[in-house]
Amino acid sequence: MMDMFEQKAEEQREQQAPLATRMRPTSFHEFVGQEHLVGKGRVLRKAIDAGRLPSIILWGPAGCGKTTLAYLMANATNSHFHPISAVSAGVADLRRVVEQAKERRRIYQQKTILFIDEIHRFNKAQQDAILPYVEDGTITLIGATTENPSFEVTSPLLSRCQVFTLNPLVEDEIRVIIMRALRDRLKGLGELNVELAPEAVDHLITTSKGDARIVLNALELAALTTPPDAKGKRAISLATIEDAIQHPALRYDKAGDQHYDLISALHKSMRGSDPDASLYWLARMLEAGEDPLYIARRLVRFASEDVGMADPQALVIAMAAQQAVHFIGMPEGNLALAEAAVYLATAPKSNSLYEGYSKVQQEIKKGSAGSVPLYLRNPVTPLMKQMGYGEGYKYAHDYPEHFVEQQNLPDSLQGKQFYSPGGQGYEKQVVDRLKKWWSGKKKAGGAEKGEED
Repeated sequence: MMDMFEQKAEEQREQQAPLATRMRPTSFHEFVGQEHLVGKGRVLRKAIDAGRLPSIILWGPAGCGKTTLAYLMANATNSHFHPISAVSAGVADLRRVVEQAKERRRIYQQKTILFIDEIHRFNKAQQDAILPYVEDGTITLIGATTENPSFEVTSPLLSRCQVFTLNPLVEDEIRVIIMRALRDRLKGLGELNVELAPEAVDHLITTSKGDARIVLNALELAALTTPPDAKGKRAISLATIEDAIQHPALRYDKAGDQHYDLISALHKSMRGSDPDASLYWLARMLEAGEDPLYIARRLVRFASEDVGMADPQALVIAMAAQQAVHFIGMPEGNLALAEAAVYLATAPKSNSLYEGYSKVQQEIKKGSAGSVPLYLRNPVTPLMKQMGYGEGYKYAHDYPEHFVEQQNLPDSLQGKQFYSPGGQGYEKQVVDRLKKWWSGKKKAGGAEKGEED
């Protein structure tokens, strides 16, 4: 039991705690985000409501609610909550927690939740030290990590835990958190009578990258350093928020002209083989908060449309960048996108593939629907074989250099050429190969065009 002085000191500590700590939700009703985990009817929520919580690893980016969720799970299951940080705790600390958990279970029949923040920083010996007590139920482990637990948590411990992935908070969720902090008179900034300019709110949301802690820390600093006016109001401008968060606001509207202007500038800079401009426009979008996967999709499109067969590796690089962003997230993924943008800008260019596919589209729109020649059809039934399906088909691998001339287009399109390879990069080899194979035919007729490019 706390005496009067201890209780007073505890209340004072809570009042002096950072806004991000004071605004920590005390119930799932106040918790923002992660509906895929704690929404009604979800598996984790069911386990919490039933009071049968397994050992858990919470994997997600900073500021998405891992620590808060751990607190709420302990409260909801009437468990003793013992938080430690993997940065400062050692094996001796873990053993002390285990002994206390044993006593608490024996005397009070109360469960202990051991919350290990940044569990990825624990070495193998530290993880092994708690393994037996996780297994026998002496403690329920909740580990929080920003790193992939498959790589950072030992296999024995990982096999005894359920891994739940948390997502970065989205814009609407961050906005809810800001508005609550501004209105709450007990734990938030309500008593300070703060008025936050709309553009300042937008900048806070954009620069937070889904991290609620960054938002609340910057908001508190801005509020405390803004003097009240004659009416007691603290009007926080965009400039004040920029200063508090140490990130200038870039003119960028993800739903307006800037969004389309900048992506157009990036596309045209890469097409113009300018790596410096390509890096600049890429960074302008990323630093302003553009969705990195949107940019990755555009790079993939560019690889096929503007580089195409001049360098087939371009598509591989663009897809690798998309996978890297998806795998490691931001801001680490920005270099993968930068590498792809520079590669695409410095690659040989060809739009032959784009033009070829466009010609086929136009042909089909005109109503072209020529029949597949009988010898190209697969005789999958005896009747089809009797009808001549597959008869006369020349199997390319039976011929020298694995090539043989035969008509592969419908009769109505015989002699049509859709793909005309240029003379840049890898397409030079394509031109030579087609000339050799289709001697006397028009298959490589686009080489002259490529030589002019």
